[in-house]
Amino acid sequence: MVLEFRTVQNRKMQLKVLSATHIKGHILDIKFNDDHHERVDFSTFILTSTHPDYEKYRTVDSFLNFKIIDGNLNWDDYTMIFPVEDLYHNTIINEV
Repeated sequence: MVLEFRTVQNRKMQLKVLSATHIKGHILDIKFNDDHHERVDFSTFILTSTHPDYEKYRTVDSFLNFKIIDGNLNWDDYTMIFPVEDLYHNTIINEV
């Protein structure tokens, strides 16, 4: 499901990440294309994950090596990526 919002002209647009600013540790302030900001703490997800690909992101320097590609936060060519809707609602779910 793609989260959509309506513009002033009542056109549907896909929600996208515009920017992400480091606050501290594994916390980013994320700005979306509807001017919504969300402060997301990734630490619980990263520090409790048992997936070996995520281990390197435990260091803040590696965590901060992300890019915004096609409206998504993307780490190392899609090694780690989250649904935009989850970021928007600050509902990152730890792996099972």
